[in-house]
Amino acid sequence: MEGAPSFPLHEAAREGKTLTIRGLLERDAGLANKKDEDGRTALFWALSSGNTEVASEILKKAKNLRSFDIDETDEAGWTVLHIAASTGNLQAIKELIMPLEPAINAQTNSGSTPLHFAVSKGHVEVVKYLLDNGVSPRLKDKQEQNALHRAASVGNLPIVQLLIDAKCPLNATDRTNWTGLHHALAEGHGDVAIAIVKAGGDLDRADNEGHTPYDVACNDGVSKYVQEQLSQSNNA
Repeated sequence: MEGAPSFPLHEAAREGKTLTIRGLLERDAGLANKKDEDGRTALFWALSSGNTEVASEILKKAKNLRSFDIDETDEAGWTVLHIAASTGNLQAIKELIMPLEPAINAQTNSGSTPLHFAVSKGHVEVVKYLLDNGVSPRLKDKQEQNALHRAASVGNLPIVQLLIDAKCPLNATDRTNWTGLHHALAEGHGDVAIAIVKAGGDLDRADNEGHTPYDVACNDGVSKYVQEQLSQSNNA
C-alpha cells in the first residue's frame, strides 16, 4: 500500500500505540525481531520512548521467537539494557530485561556499559540497582573512562558515593591521564572532589601534562573550598 510505513511496528512502538502493536503481532509475530535502518527492533524504540507497557507487549511475542536475543545490538552496539539504563527505566530493567539474563556489562562500539549511561544521565536508582546486581564499576570506555570519571564530570554526589561503596577504582586514569578528581575539579564540583579524596583519591596524581587536579580546577574558589573543607575535616 502506497504511503504505508516501512516499519509499522517500530512506528507504533515510538508512538505508544499498544492496540496497533497487538494487531500487528497477531498477524505476524516475526515483526518483533525485524530491524530498521539503524539495526534496531521495535523493542528498542519502545524503550527509548520510555513506554514500558508497549515494550512488554512486544517482548511477549519476541522472546518466543527462535531468533530472539536479549543482547541483540543496533548499529552502534547498544543493547536494550543500554537503552533502558540511559532513559532511567528501572521498571523495564527489573521486570522485562533482567529476568532474561542479559549481558549486564555489554559494551557499545564506544565501549560504554549500561552503567556508564545510567551514571551520565544521573539515574541514581538505576545505578544502585545495576551495582546491586553485579555490574562492574571498573570497566572503561574507549576514552578509558570508568563510571567514576563520568559521575565526577556531571557532579552527581549520590552516584559518586554509590561507586565509592562499590569499590570503583578512585585513581584510575583516562586517555589524558585524568582521574575522577581531575574531572570533578575541572567542572567545579567541590563536594564530589571532597568525597573522592576522603575515600582515597590522590590529589597529587598528575596528568599527561603534569597537571594535578588542583591545577585544572575551573577556578581558584573551588580549589580553596576543597582545601578548606579537607583541612577542617583533618583537624576535627
